[in-house]
Amino acid sequence: MDTLKETTIATLRAIGIKNFKNKFESNLMTNHIAIHQNICHGKPHIAGTRIMVSQILELLAAGKTFSEIRSEDYFPDITSEDITACIEFANNLVLNEDVEYAVEY
Repeated sequence: MDTLKETTIATLRAIGIKNFKNKFESNLMTNHIAIHQNICHGKPHIAGTRIMVSQILELLAAGKTFSEIRSEDYFPDITSEDITACIEFANNLVLNEDVEYAVEY
C-alpha cells in the first residue's frame, strides 16, 4: 500500500471510523478518494485534485447529473468513477456512524 492510502486510512481511523480499512481497500475509493492533512485542509478529496468530496455531494444534492458535474461548467477533469467513489465514501461514513437520539416528552 502506498503512503497516500496509508495516510487516508490512518486519518479515517483517527476520526473514529471503525473497520474502514477493509472497505477502503476493497472498492472504488482506493484509487479515487484521498485524505491528506496538507491538501484541502485534510478534507476528503478526489485523488490527484483539490476537488473535495463535499463539493461533489453538494452538486448531486442540487440535482446535477454525472454529465453536468463532469462538464466544463464544473469539473471536466474528473470521471464518473470519481463521482461514484464520492458517493461510496459518504455511504461508508453514514454506515459507520452511531446516531444518538434525544427523547423529548
